[in-house]
This record gives sequence, C-alpha cells and structure tokens, in this order.
Amino acid sequence: MANKTKQELEQSLKHLLLQKPLDKITISDLTEDCGISRMAFYYHFRDIYDLVEWVCLEDAARALQGKKTYDTWQEGLLQIFEAVLENKPFILNVYHSVSREQIETYLFQLTYDLLRGVVEEKAAGVNISEEEKRFIADFYKYGFVGVMLDWIKKGMKDDYKDMAEKMSRTLQGNVANSIRNFADKFRQETRL
Repeated sequence: MANKTKQELEQSLKHLLLQKPLDKITISDLTEDCGISRMAFYYHFRDIYDLVEWVCLEDAARALQGKKTYDTWQEGLLQIFEAVLENKPFILNVYHSVSREQIETYLFQLTYDLLRGVVEEKAAGVNISEEEKRFIADFYKYGFVGVMLDWIKKGMKDDYKDMAEKMSRTLQGNVANSIRNFADKFRQETRL
C-alpha cells in the first residue's frame, strides 16, 4: 500500500510537471491531483525535493535491471538514455530548477552502478583494491555523466543512440586496460 501511494505521487508529480515548473508545484497540488491527504504525503516524504529524489532513484533502478555486466553494459547505457528521454518533461524541469543537483546525483548513481558492475566482472581474479575499483568506475562515470548533462542541457535533441554508440566505442577495452594498469602497479610495488 505504501509503495502504491509513492507511485501515485510520482505519477502526479510527472503529470503536474507537464503543466508547470517544479518550483510552482505545491504539496497541495500533488495531494489534490492524486486524491490523498497532506498527511499521507508527509508520511512518505519530507518535501517535494525528497519525492523528486525518490523518483530519480526508482527510475534508475528500473532502467538498469540486469544490465551491469560487460556484455550488457552498452544496452544498459542505452536504457539510461531511454529512461531520461522517457521522462523528458520531468528531467528538464528538475534540471532547470533549483534541484538540478538531483539530476546529476541520479545520473551519477545510474552510471556508477552500471560501470561498477562492469569493473567487478573484469577485475575478477585480479589483484586490485576496492578503492581502485571505485576509482575506475568513478573516472568513467564522470565522463559519461558530463556527456549526458550536455545532452540534457541542449534539450535532448541529439540522437541518443549515436551518442551511446560513441560512448561505447570510447570505453571499449579501456576498463580492462585500467584494471590491468592498476594490477601491474601492484605487482611492481610488491617486487620492490
């Protein structure tokens, strides 16, 4: 029941964002649109920005289901673009509001989860630390998110499939190479 209410609030938020900017939507607007009490809203969320964050995380989880392996990460990347495009009014509205950081956090989390799965798979049996794995995933995450933020900033007009393909081509083999470079450094240090 609680999750149903949250999903109804998500739908109301997305519906209202088609009509007005995020900073003009009130909790009364949301509760009236989905037919719940203000108390029910506050039972689940502290404020509208808390709801926005929850929506971002839910969309992220749905976008990447099962797409965190080396063989499927390109598909996962496409699904990130598709999830963002599918929620274009929501994403653009939040991006252009005071809570732009939430879109960045959403994209960072999506991309990190995807890349961390690839790094874990490629690093299996290789002697590199958790910190180094995190660094590799973070490094590529920032590049991907930067490209995606530019795409969002320009109104999502460029062909996302072409962008995803270019990103895939750029990354091809580089994660394994990064892991190998960290492992080589470890081997050199242990010989000394």
